[in-house]
Amino acid sequence: MIIELNENNFYESVSKGLKIVEFYTNWCGFCSKQNAVLNEMDNITIYKINADEAPSIVRKYGIHSFPSFIIFKNGKDIHQFSGLHNKFELMSIITRFMK
Repeated sequence: MIIELNENNFYESVSKGLKIVEFYTNWCGFCSKQNAVLNEMDNITIYKINADEAPSIVRKYGIHSFPSFIIFKNGKDIHQFSGLHNKFELMSIITRFMK
């Protein structure tokens, strides 16, 4: 499942539990390819935020390339990574933090 975030609901959405957030843009070709992969991952909730519509959040977390991901645990940024990943790579990264 994919849940779209914005500047109004971002901080509340990542404040509890383990969350993975993809930072993307509409003009990014790799983001379009990543979106196809994320749509295949229906067994996990992925949060997405359009970086062009949330510049203050992008600045706060130092996002410079797309797609970029941040894993949050109870509101804290615990891991960042970027680039195009297949679903097996993403699940491998995510499961490391599911403890």
